[in-house]
Amino acid sequence: MSTDVAPGSGQPHAGAGPAAPAGPEGSATSRRERVYLTIRDELMSGRVSPYERLTEERLAERHGVSRTPVREALARLLADGIVVKRESGLHLYVPSFRELTDLYELRITLELRGLTRALEDPTVHHDRARLEGELAHWYGFRDDRPAPDAGFVSEDERFHFTLLDSSGNPALTQALAQTNRRIRSVRMYDYLTEDRMAATIGEHIGIAELVVRDRLPQALEALRAHVGASREVVMERAAAALEMTRLMAREEQR
Repeated sequence: MSTDVAPGSGQPHAGAGPAAPAGPEGSATSRRERVYLTIRDELMSGRVSPYERLTEERLAERHGVSRTPVREALARLLADGIVVKRESGLHLYVPSFRELTDLYELRITLELRGLTRALEDPTVHHDRARLEGELAHWYGFRDDRPAPDAGFVSEDERFHFTLLDSSGNPALTQALAQTNRRIRSVRMYDYLTEDRMAATIGEHIGIAELVVRDRLPQALEALRAHVGASREVVMERAAAALEMTRLMAREEQR
């Protein structure tokens, strides 16, 4: 589900990219994927308190599976940033509101810099071939829009990474990949409704088309509005999630 992209390549690192396609129904790959998605969705639903220790035994019993696919799912969730390791074990990760605010400020700064550096320096040019390839990918989503799914965050990260990386500064894209890993678990909430899916796809296409056409001032404004809108949605839903966490913690202490 997560997408950590190799700087300069536009391709996911081996072993760190989106989930592998499920195999034939009943295969080991299919079962592992189902367990991963089921646990991920359960964690994101708000039904699991961040104070609950996530153990292989308990999750395997809850979902009626062996411990092996649960162990693999927890490893993926840890890499995704949805789960964190504490002294007591694995727990659902819920960043503080302050952390989210600071990290989103960093994300916006990094993403906009990919365009402002090209505006400031006439020798900087975006890799048009890479952007056209990414555009084709998003035209596909426009023509056959996927259903809302938290895992779509990996596609969003791929777009923004490619857009920034195509401006030619690998250090910026490495910093963006690190920032994305830290906010990914909360950003997933941005892809749970039809309207946000449609807006994301349309805005990505619009931004990339402007860059390909070398209309960088307009692309900068479109990107700023796009990331700002995403930030508002995520912060609103993060506040609701944090409030739910506090209520669950209060119930557990009774």
